[in-house]
Amino acid sequence: MTEPLSPAAQAVLDAFASASDGEYIDGVWVVDERTMLAAALRAAVDQVVPPLDIKPQEDLESRREAMEWGMNSQTQLTRRQLLSIAAELEDHGQA
Repeated sequence: MTEPLSPAAQAVLDAFASASDGEYIDGVWVVDERTMLAAALRAAVDQVVPPLDIKPQEDLESRREAMEWGMNSQTQLTRRQLLSIAAELEDHGQA
């Protein structure tokens, strides 16, 4: 028996599969692979780098607080970059 997927892997697979709902064009079922890939990438981002509400610290006297804020900022930058790739794939597929 095959082991079940982790919840994160299942979320990515589900997103990919749900985006496979194509459309009939001139009697042919058309599926946009870029849309499917973009959906999977967005799901992976949500599993790996969930969104955070980052507010700048007014008092950065503590090095620990400053480091945590910097790491959270980098995490969100990574999230935005991955989501940008997904959007570009999706937009290019619709052009």
